[in-house]
Amino acid sequence: MKILLVEDDTNIIEILKTTLTEQHYLVEVCTDGQKGLELALVTDYDLILLDVILPKIDGMSICQQLRSQGCLTPILLLTAEDSNTKKIKGLDAGADDYVIKPFNLEELLARIRALLRRSSETTTPIIELGALRLDPISCQITYQDKLLRLTAKEYALLELFLRNHQRIFSQSSLLDNLWSFDEAPTENTVRAHIKSLRAKLREAGAKTDVIATVYGFGYRLNTQELIKSAEEQKLASKTASQQQVSSFIQHSVPIANFRGKQKMTSQLAAIWERVKDKYAVRMSVIEQAVTFLLENTLTEDLRQQAQQQAHTLAGSLGSFGFESATCLCRDMENILKSAAKLGQVQAKQLQTLILELRHLLEQQLIEIPQQPVIQPSHLSQQYRLLIVDDDTTLATQVAAAAKLWGIEAIVADCISAAREEITRTRPDVVLLDLCFPESAEDGSALLAELTALHPPIPVLVFTSQESFAQRVRVAKMGGKGFLQKPVFPSQVMEAIASVLQKSHPPEGRLLIVDDDPQVLDIIRTLLEPWGFTLTLLDDPRQFWDTLEKSAPDMLILDVEMPNFSGIDLCQVVRNEPRWSNLPILCLSAHTDAQTVQQVFAVGADDYVNKPIFGPELVARVLCRLERSQITRKLANIDPLTGIYNRRKSLQDITRLLHLAERQGKSFYFAVLDLDHFKQINDQYGHDIGDQVLSELGKLFKQSFRDEDVVARWGGEEFVIGLYGITSKNALKRLNNLLETVSQLQFSGINHPTFSITFSAGIAEYPKDGHDVQMLYRAADAALYQAKAAGRNQIFLSP
Repeated sequence: MKILLVEDDTNIIEILKTTLTEQHYLVEVCTDGQKGLELALVTDYDLILLDVILPKIDGMSICQQLRSQGCLTPILLLTAEDSNTKKIKGLDAGADDYVIKPFNLEELLARIRALLRRSSETTTPIIELGALRLDPISCQITYQDKLLRLTAKEYALLELFLRNHQRIFSQSSLLDNLWSFDEAPTENTVRAHIKSLRAKLREAGAKTDVIATVYGFGYRLNTQELIKSAEEQKLASKTASQQQVSSFIQHSVPIANFRGKQKMTSQLAAIWERVKDKYAVRMSVIEQAVTFLLENTLTEDLRQQAQQQAHTLAGSLGSFGFESATCLCRDMENILKSAAKLGQVQAKQLQTLILELRHLLEQQLIEIPQQPVIQPSHLSQQYRLLIVDDDTTLATQVAAAAKLWGIEAIVADCISAAREEITRTRPDVVLLDLCFPESAEDGSALLAELTALHPPIPVLVFTSQESFAQRVRVAKMGGKGFLQKPVFPSQVMEAIASVLQKSHPPEGRLLIVDDDPQVLDIIRTLLEPWGFTLTLLDDPRQFWDTLEKSAPDMLILDVEMPNFSGIDLCQVVRNEPRWSNLPILCLSAHTDAQTVQQVFAVGADDYVNKPIFGPELVARVLCRLERSQITRKLANIDPLTGIYNRRKSLQDITRLLHLAERQGKSFYFAVLDLDHFKQINDQYGHDIGDQVLSELGKLFKQSFRDEDVVARWGGEEFVIGLYGITSKNALKRLNNLLETVSQLQFSGINHPTFSITFSAGIAEYPKDGHDVQMLYRAADAALYQAKAAGRNQIFLSP
């Protein structure tokens, strides 16, 4: 795995390069921002470690520039500036994670492994393919449980093949991935390493070459051999005894020593008024334990209860603005969890801490207004584009292209006209030229004004002035893209569509699990304004059923809970293929490196400390959802219609069938086929045929519920899954859809308008089958009955 380290501190460079090289990473180093940006744009890296304060160009600007250029390489920021504002700014600039200097190396390595997992299809640290097993934490690879003694380059070579086991690598691509610019290897070097690696695998028991040669192309993993070897090993070990090893996490919480004023927003103040009595009950448990300890009658059960209450208070009071209370509660928790026997000294300490805590909570809170910067911007149903350019010919062409994309476009030929238009109606995005020769001011002033608004208006710059310094200046000022003239209107519209998609906060369903109802209430207050659909759960024993029912886009898990910890839940999710790619963010009051490393080791994607700082949580959730949705869209969405593809819909339909079985609910599976679609392609052309399919995709998405499954399975064939409705309603919905589709009008060049229809068949679970394959056969048979009966109709399976 190749990492770019952009850092100007030679001591940190030496530490990181040594540590990462020992972990078999290939590290390339830059000591100034400009060179780092240039390398990141021309070289494919697996990860970028980026200092914030750099010569020439700072790390934040590099982040913005890379993201505006479409670079999706994971970025981890390194900085000595420990402030929540800086964290939020870094995450908003496009970074995936943020580590404070001085950093714990074990935690940094854990975060690096998590980011590398996130950028690939691997969701757990351990990579297994048949008989091969790679553990990136210990940097060991085994074949049939036998440790392979590998050089650093052999390890990197085998890791690359394991992470990309379906890909064929040419010798030149292996050189690009595994050797740095400072090295000068030849293709003979690659062949020598492949030969050595094959020999070591044969010594470990491989009967044929695990790394196969694909003549004329390069090398790939022999997956069939690996799977076959693993099956043989399982068969041979059936009679062997199995040992189960349970690992317990030891928490070590550092004691904070800061004190500060109590501040909270009006929303949190309202929640505090509702729940403060519940916190008083929690404190009374600790006070009771202190009383018993002073009398030397404290039981172990009461001590554990008091410790748990102190832990809960430490994790949630800070979220209300009681920052000093967090410190006091952590002090109490540490005393109560001490392995040493508690005596009068500890009792006096606890008594002092609890009295100080009560005094602190009784103080008058300073109420602060909500920060406007974190309020989400809700875009209109139809996007509105403002084009600011004195080249009216190009502006008119772009406006015409925007109309075809369903975007309303307004043209302003000078800066003053643009300001007047913005005052009248706020646009969703601005396309701005920087050069206005006949005006006293250029577009830079307007760019600064628009990006300073709360929320800012996304601005895409297009100009004939091309220089690297200009690009960096636009990125620093908050521009979301940079296009150099001359440029085709279609290219401009693709860039605008990308900016609009990024500027709109990602929607998503979140499942949040925490045994403290007050923490759940706080999280609801923080995340609900962003339009997320939230499912809150305070009993982890109900986790799996809730997961199946809610089908979330992201999980937020408390680490320490009764019965099942967040670590347990994370492991269960990662072991289930259906949920293995689900983003997971863990919450904990523990900040020690061991806990953080354990969280990332079991497959979590991110980690937030309690007490929760609202803007940081929002920024991290938005970042995770956005990156996850980009990846999911590429894998799950049919690009022509915008609805699910066959792969994704099979997963969702299978999930709904399991849910229907457990809940005793109905499920209907429909297959739709456009009538005479081949004639449309032959008569009007495939471009018009694609336009028909695209419009149908939009209509299908609008016509069904979020819980329904709508997908294109290929060509003109669509499938629809309807959960929890009657056959009468299923038939009614599809007939309504058929009526709407038949009213659509399409036209081709030099051709009259035409309309379309479809035929469909519906199968019922469990009457017509218990799995997707059986339901498909039944629905397909009903579809052909509809076609035989004259098309343009819908048949239920008999």
